[in-house]
Amino acid sequence: MDNAAIEEMFETLGPVKIRRMFGGKGIYVDGIILALEVNGEILLKGDAETAQAFEEAGARQWTYEGKGKRVKMPYWSTPEAAWDDPDDMARWVRLAYEAALRSKK
Repeated sequence: MDNAAIEEMFETLGPVKIRRMFGGKGIYVDGIILALEVNGEILLKGDAETAQAFEEAGARQWTYEGKGKRVKMPYWSTPEAAWDDPDDMARWVRLAYEAALRSKK
């Protein structure tokens, strides 16, 4: 996904900074990472408060294989319905931002 499309996706939060990382991109607001772009997919920050909402929306948690076992990361795929509804997308990016703020405490 190009940077302009990412900026548009997160525009309701204000300006974002996009930095290359791990073969993808880190997406930051106010210096706090709230999403990743990996292989063209946007992964939103989640936590214990938002995990159920992501699951119910059909999102999947990002995992990777580490030392013979699956490791869960605090990032979730963007729910499909959000791509067709700007208000819904704004809700999900706000939830990701709030999860990112909680993780900083």
